[in-house]
Amino acid sequence: MGAGHHHQLYLPGDSVVHRLPPQCKLLAVFAFAIVVVATPRERFWVFAAYAALLGIVAVVAKVPMPYVLRRMVIEVPFVLFAFVIPIIGLGERTSVLGVSLSVPGLWAAWNILAKATLGVIASILLAATTEPRVILIGAQRLRLPSLLVQIAMFMLRYMDVIVDEMRRMRVARESRGFEARDLRQIPVIARSAGALFIRSYERGERVHLAMLSRGYSGRMPIIQDFSASVRQWGIALALPAMALAVWGLSW
Repeated sequence: MGAGHHHQLYLPGDSVVHRLPPQCKLLAVFAFAIVVVATPRERFWVFAAYAALLGIVAVVAKVPMPYVLRRMVIEVPFVLFAFVIPIIGLGERTSVLGVSLSVPGLWAAWNILAKATLGVIASILLAATTEPRVILIGAQRLRLPSLLVQIAMFMLRYMDVIVDEMRRMRVARESRGFEARDLRQIPVIARSAGALFIRSYERGERVHLAMLSRGYSGRMPIIQDFSASVRQWGIALALPAMALAVWGLSW
């Protein structure tokens, strides 16, 4: 399903990281995130070491740093929230550049920024080296609930179809002189949303019947072999293992 469909976050390549089975990379990122979250916020040098480890992964995977930085825009809401916390926080106050800030708020802001940034970078590297549908297959290999994985697969496959349907409906409205300029156009937008829902539901019914007629029994067939060797597991888990070693040295 979705063969040949590449997400915008995916960066095609043939590095060691690209070739790792998806279940190995998923588990490695998850374990790395746990180690990062468990790290006390006072261990500044440990977070720097984590960032260096991710930098090594990016180099090995041949993912350019500008590519990663551009996609870190998704973190902007966390950054804005972190900047607000010291201002509205309670407790002991300190002056920074003439601005009174909460000391507990500053620690909380640093904690959010450091851990969220590392988590976002790890996720970007995962997405850049693994196709979305392959990530879902890896989740299935890790014994995540099959129904949830299949729902995510269909969402990934048909999201572009629904977006394209929305675009065609918008073009059809505008070709008839419609312009959404004020609240009076809300009923038209609401009817369009209802029509889109009905079309999507009917499409889902047709796809389901087509799958049943082709022998669908509750599990999607997997054509590629995504089995992992002991060596591949070792390469993937090297990241959380080294992060855990750094975490242990900090005590």
